[in-house]
Amino acid sequence: MTKWEVRLWSDLKGKQMFGFKVRRQYGIDNFIVDFYCPEKLAIEVDGDVHYYPDKAEMDKRKDQRLHEEGIQLIRLKNEDLEEDYDSTVIYLEDKFKVRAYELHKPLKVDFD
Repeated sequence: MTKWEVRLWSDLKGKQMFGFKVRRQYGIDNFIVDFYCPEKLAIEVDGDVHYYPDKAEMDKRKDQRLHEEGIQLIRLKNEDLEEDYDSTVIYLEDKFKVRAYELHKPLKVDFD
């Protein structure tokens, strides 16, 4: 995992994202997603390698396969995490809130 994946994992593991279970390095068919929530959310953290034509083509196939399975894919860029990690996490929180609303699932909030 990249340093940004490690940092993001620390904010996702243990149902910290409103009670949603998140797994890391999860396999779907022949593809691996960086993070996966069984409520059909997947998160990919893309570094520079994702701009190479062969990797971009593989990402396109992965995106299509996830779409076919009804899985919403959230792609984050390493540079976004590096430039403003907190805002990127807030963006993810919003995505999880919308998913909870779609599923009529109450949000679990920890007020430590």
